[in-house]
Amino acid sequence: MAEILTLPVIAIVILLLYLLSVLNIIPEYERGVIFRLGRLLPEAKGPGLILVFRPIDRIVRVSLRTVAMDVPPQDVITRDNVTVSVNAVVYFRVLEPRLAINEVENYLYATSQLAQTTLRSVLGEAELDELLAAREKLNVRLQEILDRHTDQWGIKVSLVEIKAVDLPQEMRRAMSRQAEAEREKRAKIIHAEGEYQAAERLVSAANTISGEPIALQLRYLQTLTEIGVERNTTVVFPVPINLLEGFFKRDGMSDAVASKKREPVGAV
Repeated sequence: MAEILTLPVIAIVILLLYLLSVLNIIPEYERGVIFRLGRLLPEAKGPGLILVFRPIDRIVRVSLRTVAMDVPPQDVITRDNVTVSVNAVVYFRVLEPRLAINEVENYLYATSQLAQTTLRSVLGEAELDELLAAREKLNVRLQEILDRHTDQWGIKVSLVEIKAVDLPQEMRRAMSRQAEAEREKRAKIIHAEGEYQAAERLVSAANTISGEPIALQLRYLQTLTEIGVERNTTVVFPVPINLLEGFFKRDGMSDAVASKKREPVGAV
């Protein structure tokens, strides 16, 4: 009699356990792709409480959150024959869980491989200067190509960013010398421009002073004032050039007299 009562109890316990296994809770950021007797159901289940009748049904959970996938460093030969190592990051998310599960074996691995090959092919068509200075343009091009190829898998690539470009040591030294030469050229141009502007100002000042003779005397006095502020022992007395003209004339007359005295006296 006890064995007869035990069998229904065991059956009820098994049924309760099965019913508990049928209940599945899908969070908001996931969807459940259901295969019933091997056939894909038309709609993904979730979020919330869903029923999965095993072994008739099989559920595959797919995350709808954005995935940040790191693309490992790739050796790329640019169009101008420079070998560089480039790595990037790809941001994508699943929009159609049924396609991501049914159309490709492993959508994460497939997207990673596609990102690596696309990175090598796109950057191989660009020159080194474009790779270093026009990354935004290359990022947009990479994103468009990846998004077009992964659309059939139900995946949306939202962003591709080139993270780092590693150059060979020889190329780094050459670029350093180029940058140094460019800076030196700019410095010389700026210095020459400053000299040119200073010369123009000096010419303008000389024209102004030549029109007003007293201005030169005032400039002399201002210079004396500036020298006196420094508390030095040097004293400068400005002497106008016109005061020395008399000495110059006198020396010229004495030279003329001396030359006359040295001339031989002719016979009468």
